[in-house]
Amino acid sequence: MPYWLLVKYIFEPEIEMNIVVLDGYTLNPGDLSWTGLEQLGQVTVYDRTSDEELLPRAQEADAVIVNKRKLDRKALKQLSRLKYIGVSATGVNNVDLEAAKELGIRVTNVRGYSTNSVAQHTFGLLIALTNHIELHSQSVRNGEWSGNADWCYKVSPLVELHGKTMGLIGLGSIGEAVSKIALSFGMRVIAYRKDVSKGGPEGVELVDLDTLFASSDVVSLHCPLTAETEGIINKSSLAKMKSSAYLINTGRGPLIVEADLAAALNEGKIAGAGMDVLSEEPPKSDNPLLSAKNCIITPHNAWASFEARERLMVLIAENLQAFLEGREVSVVV
Repeated sequence: MPYWLLVKYIFEPEIEMNIVVLDGYTLNPGDLSWTGLEQLGQVTVYDRTSDEELLPRAQEADAVIVNKRKLDRKALKQLSRLKYIGVSATGVNNVDLEAAKELGIRVTNVRGYSTNSVAQHTFGLLIALTNHIELHSQSVRNGEWSGNADWCYKVSPLVELHGKTMGLIGLGSIGEAVSKIALSFGMRVIAYRKDVSKGGPEGVELVDLDTLFASSDVVSLHCPLTAETEGIINKSSLAKMKSSAYLINTGRGPLIVEADLAAALNEGKIAGAGMDVLSEEPPKSDNPLLSAKNCIITPHNAWASFEARERLMVLIAENLQAFLEGREVSVVV
């Protein structure tokens, strides 16, 4: 147990750890239990927390759990009691890590909880682009099959994935899971990863970025957002892609220069795009991808299957318990 907690519980044994969940709704809209955290202290859960509500709600917290709620240096300096931040996601760009480290606040995240769900969603977006299932279903519901002269018809072309090339940018756990699905479809899989010394999974060929853009029928993004990867999809990289190619992004919105992608879609320079993330979430109404041709967008919910959220709830509690026991698990700083 960390020294500060050991002293606290020796001299104030009747005081429970105060745990505040600042934005719990997307993780648990009511279909899961907070029991894991409640076994570790007094838990207060807020669905969402605005800038104005942050300090009043977190002022007395020993630990806070956040998903996308931002915790900047100014806020952290005012939360004098805070010693632990549990990010209920993998990405931690919403927390000022340098300030947390300086102030002695431990920050943890959760990895691997949504790998299979995001890989599944990646192919859901791709199949939506190649098979247009929802579009055809709506056509049938609109009576177009009932009144059709033929027993079979198409309202858009159908594309077979077998034999096509899937290009993955990033080969972490999600990228590897996507590669396995692609191989099971009979696709050729190529990938770019920064550290080529790590090699790739069986059946995956490592290539440079230029080769990946030029050779892929599908480009799927699974890399972290860094200074190097921000805007990796731009006018120049899009120009290297096949006009028949699809782009999938279940990573981070700023990996793409959205105006450049919208222009490429509207001008037919690539065949389509499937997005689960955008540069600003929720997006402003003038985001160019909202009106771009052949662009499917889901509201950043690839991670949010019941099973993935259930795993996430367990791991959040395990991270905090490890902290209370003085063990380092999923520590970021």
